[in-house]
Parts: sequence; C-alpha cells; structure tokens
Amino acid sequence: MEKMLAARLHIPSRTLRMTEVDRPEPGPGQVLVKVRAAGVCLSDVHLIDGTLTPLLLEGDTVTLGHEVSGTIAATGPGVTGWPVGRRVVLYAGEVRDGVTYTRGVDYDGGWAEYALSSADALTVLPDAIPFDQGAIIPDAVSTPWGAITMTGAVRPAEAVGVWGAGGLGVHAVQLLRAVGACPIIAVDPSEVARERALAAGADLALDPADPGLRESVEAATAGGGLAAAFDFAGVPAVREQALALLAPKGRLVLVGLTDRPLTVADGTRFSYLQQRILGHYGSDMPVALPELLRLTQQGRLDFAGSISEVLPLSRAAEAVDMLNRKAGDPVRLILRP
Repeated sequence: MEKMLAARLHIPSRTLRMTEVDRPEPGPGQVLVKVRAAGVCLSDVHLIDGTLTPLLLEGDTVTLGHEVSGTIAATGPGVTGWPVGRRVVLYAGEVRDGVTYTRGVDYDGGWAEYALSSADALTVLPDAIPFDQGAIIPDAVSTPWGAITMTGAVRPAEAVGVWGAGGLGVHAVQLLRAVGACPIIAVDPSEVARERALAAGADLALDPADPGLRESVEAATAGGGLAAAFDFAGVPAVREQALALLAPKGRLVLVGLTDRPLTVADGTRFSYLQQRILGHYGSDMPVALPELLRLTQQGRLDFAGSISEVLPLSRAAEAVDMLNRKAGDPVRLILRP
C-alpha cells in the first residue's frame, strides 16, 4: 500500500500531527483526488482548541481540511465522467442517508496529499481559476453566499451590516456588493480588517468600540437601521450590538460559530418590531458552488486578494498558529502538498 502525508487531529487530546498514512483507494461511487490546494479555516482552529467537536466521526482521529481543490487521480467502480487529470473542487461535505457530513470534521479531509470524495460531491474547476482560489470557494465564499442569498434573503438596495471582516466577512462584503446591497457597513476592531472591507466594497467601516457607531449607522441608513446584519465573528457582544441596530422586521443572521448563549436585551421591542434571528451553516453546495465558479470565471468576482500566504502541507501546525494569532491578519492561508 502506498503511503502519503496527512495532518491528522486526535480528538480526545486535540493533538495535530503530521503523519504517514496509507493512501486511500476509491470505493464504489468514489473518486481519489490529488490535492493541489487546501484552505486553513477558523473552524479548523476551533476543532483543535476544542470549541468544536465532530458529531458523526467514526473513530477518534480525522484528517482536517474542508476547502480542497485538486485533480482526479483515480476512480472507483461505477464512476464515469471523471477522467484522470480533471481539475476539480470538492464540496465541503456530503449527504449520507439524508445526513450532512462535513469534510475534515466528520470524515477525512484535504490536509493530505490525496483525498477521497463521493463522485457527486465535487465539481469541475475551470482552467481560468487557480487551485488556491478554487479551494476556498466551498466555505470561505459559499458560506457567506448562502447566508446572504438564502438565509438572509438580501434584496437590492437594502442596508446591511457585516460584523467581522475576516476570512468569511470580507467575502460577504464583496458578495453583498455583487447582489446590490446598499449601504454596506462593515464593523471590525482591526484597522487592517476595516481597510480590507473598504477595498472589498464596503461603503463604511466602523470600529465596534466607537461610541458614535449608532449615530454613524443611523446617518448611513437615513435613520432606518439595518435590514439585515450578519455576525461572522461568533461573539455574543457582537450579536447584541447588531440586534440593537436592526430596522423594523430586520433580521440578524448568525454565521460565526460559538458555544456562548445569545441574549435579547429587550424582548418586547424585538417582538414589537417583528425582528428575526436566523442561524446559518454552510450552503447548498450543488447550487452555490456552480454559481460562484461561474461568477468567478466570468470575472464578476475575484478572490486573488484573499490568498494571504501559501505554505507547504508539512507546515500545517504553523498555519493554524498563524491564523489563531491573526499573524499578518490573513484572509485565507493555503496548504499545498
């Protein structure tokens, strides 16, 4: 059996190790992908620090990585239409018996030289899109896309707020611009992140600690408040601040993950204004991914600026530490086997 390098997380001890494992063989309905790029996400950091725990994992160890692109290396029995060498991007998860399993969480992901995928859980990566940009679309881009177009149902000319302009939030700004939201107000404590949000298309970028934040939002929205607010930070204080700035019938979309409780300070006001709090997770991959790839291929979206640094797979632990410390304020770090 051929060997390959993989970054494996031992869940009980939360220990990430680079190790040699058997290269997997594709079974019926599966394809084997030679990984060319894999994104490092804050969810990976949370898996390592214990904030997140896999719910469906068989065993106690998993290869991380849910943002993956590469080329077809081999196919299993019954698989057609996926020739060896075809450029592909993998879904961030797949449905098994009606249950959604997340790649790199509930089963082995792409922080490895090769990754397995169900033949119906990947799509063609156009030649015009580099592997590193293609890899991040299934989560860093498609998650905010789903939050905006499906859960939040943002319509043109609606005032929106984006809390957290990191790996997901900065893409949300770009995508909100694409769907015609106006104004787009980004909120982040980091000056670098605020500048990044403005470059991505935000009309206004504010510090959440600014005592004049409410007045700035009211001025930008002509006193109407935010039709939709998106929390990409997963911080209770952020959610409370965003709730207070919602317009009547406004909705708060929770994208950032946290195990902390959510508090509605004034439940009577919340009900009277008919506001809503909506949870969001991932995206409808068979719909979102082709849409985003098409928009990127046609030049409507550009994620070249999202690739902060590319590191070899062997430096996976270093990449995790960089993201955890926000060293250099990265949008997305990429591992390349």
